[in-house]
Parts: sequence; C-alpha cells; structure tokens
Amino acid sequence: MATVQLENVSKRYGEVLAVQQFNLTTMDGEFIVLVGPSGCGKTTTMRMIAGLEAITEGSIRIDGRNVVGMIPRERDVAMVFQNYALFPHMNVYGNMAFGLRLRKVPRTQVDAHVRNAARILGIEHLLNRRPKELSGGQRQRVALGRAIVREPRVFLMDEPLSNIDAKLRVEMRAEIIRLQRRLGVTTFYVTHDQVEALSMGDRIVVMLEGKIQQIGKPRELYAKPSNRYVAGFIGSPSMNFVRGQVLPGRRIGGDLHLTLPARLADAVARQNLKEVWVGFRPEHLHLLRAGQNSPENVIEGTVDVVEPQGSNTLVQVAVTEKLRLNALVDPLFEPAPGDRVRLGLGEEAIHVFDPATDESLG
Repeated sequence: MATVQLENVSKRYGEVLAVQQFNLTTMDGEFIVLVGPSGCGKTTTMRMIAGLEAITEGSIRIDGRNVVGMIPRERDVAMVFQNYALFPHMNVYGNMAFGLRLRKVPRTQVDAHVRNAARILGIEHLLNRRPKELSGGQRQRVALGRAIVREPRVFLMDEPLSNIDAKLRVEMRAEIIRLQRRLGVTTFYVTHDQVEALSMGDRIVVMLEGKIQQIGKPRELYAKPSNRYVAGFIGSPSMNFVRGQVLPGRRIGGDLHLTLPARLADAVARQNLKEVWVGFRPEHLHLLRAGQNSPENVIEGTVDVVEPQGSNTLVQVAVTEKLRLNALVDPLFEPAPGDRVRLGLGEEAIHVFDPATDESLG
C-alpha cells in the first residue's frame, strides 16, 4: 500500500501540451478514477506514474520517494492494460508467473503467489489453459492476476474493461471493486465511461484537454459540478442546458422562464450578470398530470421522442422550435409523441453557470 503524490506534472510532445499542471495526492489504499474523453490526457498521466512516459515538468512521489527517472520495475507498480497483453504460447499459470520469474523469485514463492491470486479471482481451474481457450472475462481475470502476484504498492488500470460486453463489464466492475478493497492497494483506474467512474471511484478526476476540471467524490461531482463541462459529462442522460436572461425577482427569461433559489439569485446578482447558463438534470424533471397544480417551476412542451428504458422512460420534449429538453420519467406515466405535457422542476435542482467562464455559481 502507498500514497502517490503528483505535483505540477506536465507532459509535452513537441508543441502539444498533453497534460498540464496535474496535482493530486492520494490516500493510502484509495481508488482514484481518471475520466474524460479520448485525448484528454488520462492515459498519458497513468503512463507517467508507471514510468512508461518521461514527465516534462513536476514530480511524482510514491510513499514520499521521488520516482522520476526510475524505470517501471523500480517503482513497484503493476499495470493492467486494455488489451490484456497475455502471451499466447503460455498457459494461465505461466502468464501469471512470468513477472515473478523475471525477478528471480524462488519457485516455491512463485507457485504460492500464483495459486493464491488464482484462488482470489476464481480461476484456479483455468491455470493449465492457453489464452485462446478463455473467454474475454477470464482473460481479464488472468491479466488482473498477473498484477496481483507482484504484490505492488500501486495498481494502474488503463480501461481494462473496454473489450468485453456490457453485461460482463458490469460484473467485472464489481469484481475489481471487491478485489481492490480486499487487497487495499492504492489504485489508479482510467476510463472514458462516466457511469463506470461514478460506480467505482473513491474520488474521481475529471479531465479535459490535459487539464483537471474537478476532483471529488462521486456524489460531489454529481451534485456540485465546478463548471458546465463537468455538469454535462457526469450523469446519464446528460444535464439539460438553457441560455437565459436575468430578470428581476429571481427570474430567468428567454426560451424558458424559471425561478431561481435565493442562493443562486444572490450569486448571479453579485456577479452582475445579464445572462446565464441554467442547467438541470433529466431525472429532476417530472410529468405533471392534467390539472395538477405545482409550487415548482412548470415547463410546457410537446413530446417529440419517447425511449422506454425499463425502470425509467426518457422523454424528449420540444419547448420551442429550437429548444428540446430530456426528462427521465416514471414508465407508468408514459406520454406519446405529439402529446402536450407539463413538467415540474424544483428550484433546488437548478444549477447556474457564468456564460463567460462556464464556472458554476453555486
């Protein structure tokens, strides 16, 4: 187990600054998820921690020791890759034992480590099989086992579940969470899937264009996003955004007329803004029945698209010719395309962002 500290870490490829001033300190045994779109710098950051990429600026410390300049083997980290990287000519036992044999670990210790990892992962019966005889999930367990036997201070996982089907991905997600908690090893996990990030991380690092946008616990990122990018990226379906004019009396006008909570209205007034971005999540909109009065904001529109999703129904509502909102509603109260509907929205579910900086105002 270990703490990992990245201070002002940057990576430049020629004129391209892939990672900019990355700062993060982990707790011992913490599960950190790096999330963001392709090209945001998350894998580059992971590779710098591993020693597979040289940093341009800054320092990386593992348990207080500066590891910059050390080769990967000296850093005592283990990495699980997206493509498994198993040797096809070796059986499962050989693949899991390979790293230990390179390090000249005694044979009896190698055998004990491999069989213990296989028992933890439930693959003891697969030790004599070759990779081609395994399913995608079994191959992923072998890749995890190869990392476990090293007993590293830090696990690094680079989109390890992206090559398996959706159902198995959910199962393996839970498997990795249980495994990490059982071993207590500080873990960095890279993904572009925000649902995966929210379900796995103790803390999440949201990245864009090489920069950290926000670091926080899953609930914090969902409830209090620092800017419009994080608000739109975290949560599924994505947050609705509407540009509006600031009116007297806590009101927002334009394509949508809404009343802000007092705390947000005060923040807007302090900034002396004339326009703002207003955001609210589809799950915070609910359909009002005919004649039902509501103390909340009421939005009227015409149902455009209905997408049943089992436990919920995603409804796209056309408020104006250009403005369409997504609402996640009860499947028992399912409108049809073309129906006129009224949506309720509580004041406290509203987020407001400065249009000049995209920063949250509360």
